[in-house]
Amino acid sequence: MMDRDRFPVDPWRLVETSFSLEDAGVTETVFAVGNGYLGLRGNQPEGRHAHEHGTFINGFHETFPIRHAEQAYGFAEVGQTIINAPDAKVMRVYVDDEPLSLDVADVRDYERSLDFRDGVLRRRLLWVTPSGKEVQIDFDRLVSFEEKHLALMRLAITVLNSDAPVTVSCQLINRQDGEDVYGGTPSAPRKAGFDPRKAERIHERVLQPQEYWQDANRSALAYKVTESGMTFAVVADHIIETENPYDARRLIEPDIAKNVFRVRAKAGVPTTITKLVSYHTSRGVPARELVDRCRRTLDRALAEGVASVYDRQRAWLDGFWERSDVVIEGHDDVQQATRWCLFALAQAASRADGSGVPAKGVSGSGYSGHYFWDTEIYVLPFLTYTTPLWARNALRMRGLMLPAARRRAFMLNEAGALFPWRTINGEEASAYYAAGTAQYHINADVSYALAKYARATEDIDFLFREGVDIAVETARLWYTLGFWRTSDPTDGEGEGETFHIHGVTGPDEYTTVVNDNLFTNVMARFNLRFAARIVRMMQEHDGEVYRHMVDRLGLDESEADEWERAAEALHIPFSPALGIHPQDAVFLEREVWDLAATPPDKRPLLLHFHPLVIYRYQVLKQADVVLALFLQGNHFTAEEKLADFEYYDPLTTGDSTLSAVVQSILAAEVGYQDLALEYFRQALFVDLGDLHHNAADGVHVASAGGVWTALVSGFGGMRDYFGELSFDPRLPADWPSLSFVLHWKGTRLAVTVTIDALTVTAGEGEAVAFTVRGTDYAVGPGETVRVPLDGQGPVRAGRPSIEQFADTPLEDGTLLSASVPVVTTAIPIIGEPADLEHGADV
Repeated sequence: MMDRDRFPVDPWRLVETSFSLEDAGVTETVFAVGNGYLGLRGNQPEGRHAHEHGTFINGFHETFPIRHAEQAYGFAEVGQTIINAPDAKVMRVYVDDEPLSLDVADVRDYERSLDFRDGVLRRRLLWVTPSGKEVQIDFDRLVSFEEKHLALMRLAITVLNSDAPVTVSCQLINRQDGEDVYGGTPSAPRKAGFDPRKAERIHERVLQPQEYWQDANRSALAYKVTESGMTFAVVADHIIETENPYDARRLIEPDIAKNVFRVRAKAGVPTTITKLVSYHTSRGVPARELVDRCRRTLDRALAEGVASVYDRQRAWLDGFWERSDVVIEGHDDVQQATRWCLFALAQAASRADGSGVPAKGVSGSGYSGHYFWDTEIYVLPFLTYTTPLWARNALRMRGLMLPAARRRAFMLNEAGALFPWRTINGEEASAYYAAGTAQYHINADVSYALAKYARATEDIDFLFREGVDIAVETARLWYTLGFWRTSDPTDGEGEGETFHIHGVTGPDEYTTVVNDNLFTNVMARFNLRFAARIVRMMQEHDGEVYRHMVDRLGLDESEADEWERAAEALHIPFSPALGIHPQDAVFLEREVWDLAATPPDKRPLLLHFHPLVIYRYQVLKQADVVLALFLQGNHFTAEEKLADFEYYDPLTTGDSTLSAVVQSILAAEVGYQDLALEYFRQALFVDLGDLHHNAADGVHVASAGGVWTALVSGFGGMRDYFGELSFDPRLPADWPSLSFVLHWKGTRLAVTVTIDALTVTAGEGEAVAFTVRGTDYAVGPGETVRVPLDGQGPVRAGRPSIEQFADTPLEDGTLLSASVPVVTTAIPIIGEPADLEHGADV
């Protein structure tokens, strides 16, 4: 899935051995550096040719009115999009006044690498100028994990075989509004074609200059955002180290700052320029104060020394890998890609702090920098079980959004709170309600992540003081959104009340606004039960905190009883004829889309078929029921999981990068082990192999998080239903071993799976109880428990096909049939069969 001549295998680095403009967007993404707050795309420091000269700050956004073709009550009114912050990456090199431009330069040696151990992007090249001068150039770039607001760039240049004049132009450029003669204008029209995954473009001026100045080698630019009102400042300082004579010149304007160093280089005498940059943003602090903050950040870094920045970065990552590494023995290619994914998660989430984790992290502008349910379902598990503090920070973001979520629920005539489908500032920004607002399941996804965090960490303080608000308000929404129905005793289903949820969209965005979506109902049931348990637990264990919560939320004591009653009665669709759970109330009434017969040039479907065409078929953008089988697997039997997986897998396009990891996990559990590995590799190389042809827009952070879950929960077989830790491994046949780390209730567990045993070693902390395939075990601090394994679960060959259901009648007696929507160039003429047979003119 990668060109291994150009990108050789290295378990601890991503390495590029030759430069190409053909895939510049992809390499800018995969070589990006960031820390969850600040992200710098992997642009070359010369700042010339690029897919997107990107510098992104989590939550730094502009707003704009959403113009609906036809307006209706409750539609999202104000959109939000991430801003391309002023670019500090540019350090242009000239020798004999000849510019280094990689597309035309005579480069004799080239290597670029991103080292996962120290977080440094490095580039080393040998450039032979038109006059025959050999120039060695080494470049480093990092975004500090310890210092949230600090980035560092260092360029070392040596003319090896001659004296020569050397110029290095270090710049700050406002690319959002300005025009760089080498980078083009950011407001240029899009290429032909529609792709909803890309960011919106704003053509009006976004960044209003507030302050710009230079003081010796220090430059500053500060702005206020036109509509959102956010403020921004960037300050860069420069250190030059050389025995060559040099002078410095400066230029400052509202949208550009230049610090230019002109060196009279002697043969073999190096010149090193280090550029320290600080970024600060705010939702209300004056820009001038942000400039002062940038100054303090730089003063502190300069006082500690540049070497200290590198040392602290390495120490920080040593701790990260000790908590987070997953080791796959004997497969260095898989190991390299896995570590890249884990490192991408650190770059997306570690310093997000009180902000969310955007779908692209801070690596690109895709999806406009919005937060989705991706964080809670795909990223939070990794954070919860490796670095719980990061998970707590991400959950606090949802707590801070509750006032806006309450307003949104009120607008939609519901009680409680409804979290936005996509957002930056807490307000709903999805202009297409059918695949946006209608995905009410985001409420349950947030509560699910909260429950997993609370049970894995036993952080009762957070649960009682902040988390309970989320649980209560989301449960309230489900109770008013759903409705009761009493069954007719003559219909064969018996008497009784059932609770239904209508007019919603599940995770599968190829099926929208349906009744009784299984995933939604299953997760809503969990949400209702969880809220009731928290309320009762608070009442029993902390009366004072409970009373504060009752007063704060206006809770009636009867509410918990009603939530439990609704949960017990929630309707879970099931088809006795097929032995499967229908995705929704009428899913099985639709015609089956024949994916096997669909031309590759018609994929992904969302870019080639009108939504109404897709909505009429049984076809999935991503795993829906199958995801429910994983998240709430304790509520389904092994036989139900197998039947459901075999039915839905052939209908799933995988057009969403969220799908492959879930399909891998369930395939492993039910026995399709080869298929599980195939899906895993698809998820693993989503970005490194650009498998969805949009890696240029930024890292698929949720897929990277899902890679960890596929390893730990899919092949490692880890589950934690009701806060009880269990394992049922499914190690791939050609993997000698799989090792990973879990942090469970304050104790570090090192887990290794081999073909014949599972081994658990505990660090400091309390003893940990767990089960392996139903048998109870416990491991104490400093102890190791080895559990023999009899195989790796069931093994099934091949892959499921929808044809196995073709001869099975549905409840109404009809049979399944599969087809592809007809693409016509003329209106078809239909006559009577006899007339057509005899060639009549019809």
